Amino acid sequence: MPPKEKVVDEITKQLQQTTVADAPATADNTNAIATDQAEELQQNTVPDEPSAVENNDVTVSDPEGQLSQTTVLGVPGVADDDVAADLGTDSDVGLLAEDTTIAEDTVEVTKAQRIGKVVAIIEKKNSGASTGNLKMFQDNNPKWALFCPADSRMPRIMVPISDCPPEFSKRPEDFAKTLFVCRIVEWRVTSRYPTGHLARSLGEAGEIEPETEGILIRYGVDDSEFSEQALACLPQTMPWSIPESELAARHEFDFRKECVFTIDPATARDLDDALHCIHLGDGIYEIGVHIADVSYFLEDATALDQVARHRAVSVYLVQKVIPMLPRLLCEQLCSLNPDEDRLTFSVVWRITEDGTILDEKFGRSVIRSCVKLSYDHAQGFIKQPDREWSSSELPPISTGFTVKDIRQKVLDLNKIAVNLRKQRFDNGALRLDQIKLQYTLDKETGLPCGYSVYEQKDSNRLIEEFMLLANMAVANKIYNAYPEIALLRRHPQPPEKMLDKLNDKCANLEVPIDASTSGGLQASLARYEGDDELSKARFLALTVLCLKSMQQARYFCTGCIDDEEYFQHYALSVPFYTHFTSPIRRYADVMVHRLLAASLGYCDIPAGSKDSVQKQADQCNDRKSNSRTVQELSSDMFFAVFVKECGPLEEPGIVMNVWNKSFDVLVLNVGMIKRVYCEQLPLKETTFQKDAKSQQLTLTWAADEDHPQETTQVIKTFSTVPCVLKTKHVNEPLKWTVHIKHPEDVSDQQDIASSDQQDSASAHK
Repeated sequence: MPPKEKVVDEITKQLQQTTVADAPATADNTNAIATDQAEELQQNTVPDEPSAVENNDVTVSDPEGQLSQTTVLGVPGVADDDVAADLGTDSDVGLLAEDTTIAEDTVEVTKAQRIGKVVAIIEKKNSGASTGNLKMFQDNNPKWALFCPADSRMPRIMVPISDCPPEFSKRPEDFAKTLFVCRIVEWRVTSRYPTGHLARSLGEAGEIEPETEGILIRYGVDDSEFSEQALACLPQTMPWSIPESELAARHEFDFRKECVFTIDPATARDLDDALHCIHLGDGIYEIGVHIADVSYFLEDATALDQVARHRAVSVYLVQKVIPMLPRLLCEQLCSLNPDEDRLTFSVVWRITEDGTILDEKFGRSVIRSCVKLSYDHAQGFIKQPDREWSSSELPPISTGFTVKDIRQKVLDLNKIAVNLRKQRFDNGALRLDQIKLQYTLDKETGLPCGYSVYEQKDSNRLIEEFMLLANMAVANKIYNAYPEIALLRRHPQPPEKMLDKLNDKCANLEVPIDASTSGGLQASLARYEGDDELSKARFLALTVLCLKSMQQARYFCTGCIDDEEYFQHYALSVPFYTHFTSPIRRYADVMVHRLLAASLGYCDIPAGSKDSVQKQADQCNDRKSNSRTVQELSSDMFFAVFVKECGPLEEPGIVMNVWNKSFDVLVLNVGMIKRVYCEQLPLKETTFQKDAKSQQLTLTWAADEDHPQETTQVIKTFSTVPCVLKTKHVNEPLKWTVHIKHPEDVSDQQDIASSDQQDSASAHK
């Protein structure tokens, strides 16, 4: 049984043993462990609380605010060594609102909604902090102001006037565009609003830096400077060199004379992985994956280790990175910079050309990278294998190696990676690629002046394959050594109900799939790939539908789950998996490094029980989840700014869902889903039709000066529509909406919607 389920099960048993007499005397409060607090709250009221009758600021959640939330299907700036392991499984914002959250926009509710009851709070994780604006109550209450969070999921909060700026009560309009931070203090059972404390002002709403700071605060991302105590844990004398004693201890894994190199994004500064490849003859190769040995510098239970445990991950925003570890460690001591001796942890295989592993070994090592390649450099070798490259076309190469050497190593690695990849998919792996946006920023203003879709190339896949191979090898090693305290990463199979819904929806759309296994789903998706615009659009839409069915991958302690069946990684289709390859930016990898070191006899077994390992695994899961959300919000914010500065924009889209007064559109070139409201279009009328298999909207566009006659347009799932992206309102610069163009305004060159009349089965061809 997974660990969280164990805790809930235990609490449930305890609650079942509680007698009626033990329960609080209020029908509304069923939390048996908070009786005293509930009774105390019932006996108190908020003095001078604004009248609920006089106040029209209703506290119910804003449906439009929730439903207009944008989801970014990918975020630039994140290292992609093992992206395939988690694609579609770590996204926390959700691709679309579930049907239950949009019931107000449907004609009828077809299924009864399950109702749950909170029985206990296991752990309080939400800080209660949010960002938003201040305004006065309508009755101008002299003691309280109303804080309106930017996040519509948060309730509006009463804050004392004493917390507000001195001039706020006299001139509240002067602060209409000011962004504040507020934290909920308490929510009394007799109060309509929670009460809160206004922490500080961030600056003008709509500006990138204040909004970014607000996002970080909201999701608890620590971007403070590292303390002197934490920095004191690192070498104080620079430049630092490896002690001779350490070099001697690693002599069996000394790769400084080998052709070792890195392949990373061109702008990367924290290089945490490198490769080497030696042809041994007879189609056999020695391949090594070398990962920065962060655990050598980051000792357990030190001040710096405590900070890293809390942060758990580096957070990649569009304009900057918030590192898990000090830059001295990330960019100097541990970064595998060229022509410098560096400490690493290595996995080395003897492997055949077709990807068959003959043997493997692990060890703490030392390397000296001979060149820092970018993905573009490696891609050039792969695409033009026979071209003679000059040294001026590459970064400097250390003495002893040539461009020809580097090119051949890359080609050999790619050849083996292609075979490894084929093996993975033959064994049932699933790949759900997501769109990632990358931005070009103005050097002076920091504003986005362009964006493009990040393209994954063969060189990216080369690195990905060997990082996956290393992660799987280490997972098996540490689990065999320490079955009770190993830290692995599991990806549960999608719930059967979600797979049934996916199968039914795709069947109704006449694009049947086999979702019984990850391999079956991968094969189904492959049938619908194509080069024409309609096929590309539908393939992306299908990918989105599949992503909705996926669960999140999570770190866990093996001793806290009884059945190995729960260990599996669904997307990778492997029984054991972990994260080993990015210790600079993930604390989970540091924990794995320590376990691996202990299993090889380099150090003692890390202190702590299986419960403490699971607790840190939960922290890593939470921080990784928040990090992904923050990255998505950062990308969404920059896109909103770009729409504001350069819009309106015209982009093709495909309909994902149809309701009686609106429909959801996936904007294809940016990977974002937005809801289009019929009331915001110049329509004469709409007609909604629904049957057991599908639902559609018939839009009747009103006649006007540019369109003398009424025009009818049918909207259904997988309809392609030309979209217009523009800022929602001048007072809401970071919110943007999608409208669709009038059918008659679409030129023949831009209109891919005409293909909608084709049978959807043509996507097979």
